[in-house]
Amino acid sequence: MSKVILRIDERGKLAGLDEKNERAYARFRNKLAGLQPGQTLAFEFKIPRSPRFHKLHFVMLAAFFKCQEVFNDTERMRKWLEVGAGHCDFVPGPGGDLIALPRSISYEALDDAEFHEVHESVKAFLRTPHAYRFLWPHLDEARGEEMVEAILNEFEQ
Repeated sequence: MSKVILRIDERGKLAGLDEKNERAYARFRNKLAGLQPGQTLAFEFKIPRSPRFHKLHFVMLAAFFKCQEVFNDTERMRKWLEVGAGHCDFVPGPGGDLIALPRSISYEALDDAEFHEVHESVKAFLRTPHAYRFLWPHLDEARGEEMVEAILNEFEQ
């Protein structure tokens, strides 16, 4: 599969990032221009991950880790939240029962739009009674919900 990294040049037009990418982009443009009615061309694209947003997500997770009462490892809490958010695959476990395995959230695995979806899904999961009852077992439901909203409020302004 061909990969092309594009930029906007000085004229405001799309161009390859460097000579190699410019050649690959020219091949793509030629292929596109040569398409006949009924022919198809498929392509994929990624929006590079925003380092600022990536950092915001992990600062939010750190804020939850600092306040919660169950996990003693940030990585385990993050994986639990990702599974709760549905960012996982279900595979048969050793006993045959399905178990959830969190998917990667690396820069290579998710582009910016996909990472935003995971972030929003994690926030939605945190707002569920299951999540706040688990993270703060000694709090009643109303106080658990208040705890989640107080933390999330810092990251939604």
